[in-house]
This record gives sequence, C-alpha cells and structure tokens, in this order.
Amino acid sequence: MPESPMPHRPTATGRRTAIVIGGSTAGMLAASVLSSRFNEVTVIESDKLPEGPEHRKGLPQARHAHLLWSGGVAALEELLPGVTGELVGKGAGLIDVMTDLVSKAPSGQWFRRFTDSRHHMIVCSRDLLDAVIRANVLTRRRITLLDGTRVRGLAGDRHRVTGVRIPADSTGQATTLHADLVIDASGRASQAHKWLEALGLAPVVERVVDAGVAYASRVYEAPGYTGSLRYPVVNVQADPRQAPGRGGVIVPIEDGRWLVTLSGTRGGEPTADPDAFEEFALTGLKDPVIGRLLTQAKPLTDPVTTRSTANRRRYYENAGLWPDGFAVLGDAVAGYNPVYGHGLSVAAQSVIALRRTLDRHGPTTPGTARRIQRAVARPVGNAWNLAVGQDAYYPGAAPQPPTAVERLLTAYVDKAVAAGSENPRALHALLDVMSLTTPPTRLFAPDMLWNICFGPRKGPLAGPPLSEAEREAAGLS
Repeated sequence: MPESPMPHRPTATGRRTAIVIGGSTAGMLAASVLSSRFNEVTVIESDKLPEGPEHRKGLPQARHAHLLWSGGVAALEELLPGVTGELVGKGAGLIDVMTDLVSKAPSGQWFRRFTDSRHHMIVCSRDLLDAVIRANVLTRRRITLLDGTRVRGLAGDRHRVTGVRIPADSTGQATTLHADLVIDASGRASQAHKWLEALGLAPVVERVVDAGVAYASRVYEAPGYTGSLRYPVVNVQADPRQAPGRGGVIVPIEDGRWLVTLSGTRGGEPTADPDAFEEFALTGLKDPVIGRLLTQAKPLTDPVTTRSTANRRRYYENAGLWPDGFAVLGDAVAGYNPVYGHGLSVAAQSVIALRRTLDRHGPTTPGTARRIQRAVARPVGNAWNLAVGQDAYYPGAAPQPPTAVERLLTAYVDKAVAAGSENPRALHALLDVMSLTTPPTRLFAPDMLWNICFGPRKGPLAGPPLSEAEREAAGLS
C-alpha cells in the first residue's frame, strides 16, 4: 500500500506561520516578504546578531569586498523601498558601473570609462549592508528574531515539512517549532540536503567547481584627498587560462576607508602576513596599479583570509519528490566564487521569485514550495553559468575539463569583452548580463553580434584609465 502524505494541520486556528532559517541578507529579505503574507514569522539565527554594523563569527566572508550589481540593487529596492537612499545616507556609494569602475578584464583589456552608464552598484562594507537591512526588517511587528539558536533538523515527513527542531533548553533536549512554511536561507553552511535525506528523500544532485581561490582582505584609510572625490572601484581580474590566477580590487567604503581584497588560486594564494600584502598587490597581479595606490594608504587592520570560495550548487529544483512547506534560498542553494560579486544580487532576486510565487499560487497551497524552488533556480542559474564558465578553466577546479562547447562559449565571451572594452554599445549588453538584469542569451542578440564583428572600436588602452585628478589625489603623480 503506498505511503500517504501527512495531513497538514494549521499551526493555530486561522493563523499562518512561517520560519526563516538564517538571519543574513537572504533570510531577512525573505522574512520581509513573509511578514505581509503570514501572521507570524520567526527568524532563527545561530549567531547573536549585533545591533549595528559589526562583524559576526558566522559570516567570515563579510570581511571581504562585496558588490551589489544593478540587478540586485533593483530587487533590493523593490523589496525594501527607500533602502538604497538609507544606505547612501550612511556612507555607502551608489556608483555608475561604466563611469566609476576601473577594471582590467581576465583576457587583459582595460575597459574604457564611458559616460552613458545605465548600470550601477552599491559599494559599502557587508556589515553596513546587513545592519541597514536587518534594522529595516526587524521593526516589522509580525517578525520575531530567535538568535543564538541553531536548528537541528526539520519536523514532518517526506511529503510535508511542518516545522523545525531546535534546542529546548541548556540540557540539549530538542523541541519542535511548528510552521506552515519553512525557508532555509542559512547560507553555505546549510544542512538542508542532509535534513531532507533524514526525512526519507533521495540525495540532492550537487555540482562543485572549485578554483582553489584564497582571499586576503585589509581595510585602509583612503590615501591623500581621495575621500573628497567620487573615487572609482579599481579591479584587476585574474585570467583563468594562466594559472595561478591572481586578482585584486579596491572598493571605497563608508567612513573614508578602502576595503582591499586580493585573491589567488592554487600556487598563487595571498597570505595573512601584513608585510606581504602590498608586495602581492604590487608584483603578483597582471598590473601593479592596486599596489601603487596602496603605497600612500594607511592600513587600519591586519589582513584576514578565507579559503571557502568554491562554486557549489545543489539542484533542489530537480528533486523527484519535494515536500510541501519547505524551500531553500540564497547561498544554501548555490554559493559562488565571491570574485564575481553575484551572491547578494542572486539572493535578492530569489526573494522576488519567492514573493511572486506566493502571490500567484497562495502561501500554503499544495505544490507552492516546489514552485518556489523552481522559480529560484532561474536567477541562480544565470549567475552560476557566468561563474562556472570562467572557474572551470583552473587546474583541478572540476573532475572534468571544460567541454568543447564550454570552450567555444568562453572564446565568444572573450570577444564580447574585447568589444565591450572599446565600444559603449557592446559594453551595455555585456553589463546587462554581468549586472544580472538579463540572462546570458543577451550576448547572442543581433545587435551584440554586430558590435562584436563590425562595431566601431576606440582602440585598446595602454594602462588603467584613472584621471589625472584621481592619480594626484592618491599621490601617484
């Protein structure tokens, strides 16, 4: 006789409740959406969350540079209207990508700084971003924070999740907190795949592409009078076809500081040695501009390092059986090499997908959870293809080398980058994709094909396109 699904019993008469596992960006944004569609929303976070922009142990990557591309900015503003202005008011930058980004492509070209930008990004410390989002969300009356609490597993069966198991007290005994919908947004450390197996579901298919990237980051007092200018982000990207791949970025953040992140793959990793940080920037990258800019800057912290940077995706949307009442978002579905700056944008876009699915199908309708998982897969897949298309070229990144099709696509993207570095129309299309506002198929549109093959070029740049004012402000002239 076939197994019968567990009948769903409301958690309280006439009241809908939801639980969000994880109190970082994805979790808080998910809670904001659920708070207007459920009577009670509980956010469970293993860390004790700070009140302001302070570092917390459970988010080690917060020490490194983060960028919120325009696709993510639009999603964030749609979810929390006015939050962009609040971030800017607290010192974050809202920059034009084509104008305020000095970037060397992996294939070697310096991008020209065109002035007709339609893409922008938010630049600030991750601590500030999280603090502003957290303060905005936790003031909502239907949301309760349960921090300092680690979820032990899911309650329910293979057909329906009915809540989560959490410690009841200091003795270690577990109790069940019931909910009509549970969202796992606990990030790279998510245990959702194990919890689902414990309920009797088949193992989730997983793919890992690990370029072996290590990161070292350090905060500096911005040099000279750069703080009085709208100083650009300076980025030297690594070339995956010339291992080890080494890169670096300077991000002007709040309070007149620069957040500098250096990266390197196997055999070329940066270290936490303070004396080696600037030397790596000066001699280890394809261009010494970052090292030269740091010669007049005062370090405010020692370098911090991270090695948990693999691209890892779990294909929950392809599961043969999926329980009602449960969905996974953010880095818990897919974590990306941070160099691409897509994780935060994908998280915000995934919450937009969550909201649309809830409104279209109903918060507790059978099948809604599976629809959420499939809707989330679309923004996840767009960013995944961009990241893996580059990182798969590093030695040892994946069990199999890039296929002939992947090599062909990478060669085409290189041509798109070359065109974008010298042609503003080609750069618009390239940024449409990199900013996660359109899918990668945009690169194959007729206008982009024409610009790659026949479009006018302004000619390659010999060096980083810093203005004379920017060079003088940093003490380079």
